[in-house]
Amino acid sequence: MREQTVGSLFSEAVEHAASATALVEGVPDPSARRRWTYAELFEESEQAARALLGRFRPGERVAVWANNIPEWIMLEIAAALAGLTLVTVNPALRRDELLHVLGQSEAAGVFLVREYRGNSMEKTLSVLRTDLPLLREAVLLEEWASFRSSGSPTERLPTVSPSDPAQIQYTSGTTGTPKGALLHHRGITNNAQLSYVRNFDMRPGESFVSPMPLFHTAGCVLTLLATFASRGTYVMPPWFDPALMLELIESERSAVFGGVPTMLHAMLDHPRFDRTDLSSVRYALSGGATIPPSLVRRTEAALGVPMANIYAQTEASPGITMTALEDTPEDRASTIGRPLPGCAVKIVDPRTGDLCERGETGELCTRGYHVMTGYFGMPEQTAEVIDSDGWLHTGDLASMDDRGYLRIDGRVKEMIIRGGENIYPREIEQVLVNHPAVAEVAVVGIPDSVWGEQVGAFIRLADGKVAGERQLFAHVRQRLAPHKAPRMWRFVTEFPLTGSGKIQKHRLREEFMTERTTVNPGGRPAS
Repeated sequence: MREQTVGSLFSEAVEHAASATALVEGVPDPSARRRWTYAELFEESEQAARALLGRFRPGERVAVWANNIPEWIMLEIAAALAGLTLVTVNPALRRDELLHVLGQSEAAGVFLVREYRGNSMEKTLSVLRTDLPLLREAVLLEEWASFRSSGSPTERLPTVSPSDPAQIQYTSGTTGTPKGALLHHRGITNNAQLSYVRNFDMRPGESFVSPMPLFHTAGCVLTLLATFASRGTYVMPPWFDPALMLELIESERSAVFGGVPTMLHAMLDHPRFDRTDLSSVRYALSGGATIPPSLVRRTEAALGVPMANIYAQTEASPGITMTALEDTPEDRASTIGRPLPGCAVKIVDPRTGDLCERGETGELCTRGYHVMTGYFGMPEQTAEVIDSDGWLHTGDLASMDDRGYLRIDGRVKEMIIRGGENIYPREIEQVLVNHPAVAEVAVVGIPDSVWGEQVGAFIRLADGKVAGERQLFAHVRQRLAPHKAPRMWRFVTEFPLTGSGKIQKHRLREEFMTERTTVNPGGRPAS
């Protein structure tokens, strides 16, 4: 544990590695890739911090609404140096979603790109300005250089405390409207170092190619701050593209091969994969969503390196548990590891709050330096997830063995109760994803007038593979109790995802209830 801020973490890196390359803009054209040393990146960020203080007061909130570009990172460092709270915004958000984030966070300013992937962000913001009375400033990031030069060189930077707010990260919204988790400097700086730096033995000068979006803690906290803390080189593509990722891993000699499960699938399945020089890769990494054991084994076999899996939640800065590279292959594939240093974990009965026995399934709770301050401006919602003893109730169902290794069994709110029987979707998903024709699966509870809930399965088949309801139903019945076999099936070509790659199960359920077009195991349409 270190008493650090984002600004002091980066300043320390500059002190020890001023001339080392800190950041590479991983655009598709290699000749157009901009590079910054630690000294250069700090100079621009410090200049931007003074410009911020010419427009905002320490403690105010400024939002960033952009894809992964270098100016995003400079703004993150600058806001930390200026004592401002950075509000991270998914560039895919549309009008109502943006209004919610900027309004609820009471943002005084927003930095944005003009347009991203057909989303006219400048136009969207201009329409909303009258509905955002607290928003005083809007700055286009393409005008970053002129913004930086607008500050006074004599502007004094404030003293920032490790306990001060650093960011408001909006939860991914897998179960409803996102809430703004207020994260402090101590939490995010230590979490990056006690998870990635420590677990991967990250080394000075080593490249870390990261496809993770900066608006999410996996991007601007774990991968970015860990790289800076280890004096490494952060290589950042502007968006995820499997071909570009493979080229960057090869050309920039990345030590890591990582991403959420959908990203790993895309890279492993890409025609370029077998032709890519991956000799620099020391470890693989995933997290942010449930990782099938088959994907862990496939990744390790394809790369010839161990893979780590981090279990994280935005409200926990975000890492809570993690597998280690030296764990057994079985533990790396089938568990989420053990608690990270400084992170206490317990498993409780979600109804009574009583501590569970080892091996029993209950709600995973965590307490420690990493827990958020709370949901910004939402004391009642904060009290619902952080109890009087400081335990954060994650909403995830898990079990812990005698060694302290944990397994995730699903979400408390996703637990299906069919005829009085508790059914955990994760167990069924694991069985289905092991079928050779299934690429991805999501199991949800569907309201039923007789049983209370029925098990519904949403299936995305692997390319070129064929399987029907009868075949998959039989596959589950051979491996699980009869009441766990899905009675409702739907095949999809893609899943609705959050910005961090998690499947939005509430949307699947809502769409199903709207359409009510399923097929039962007998092959007859059902309503």
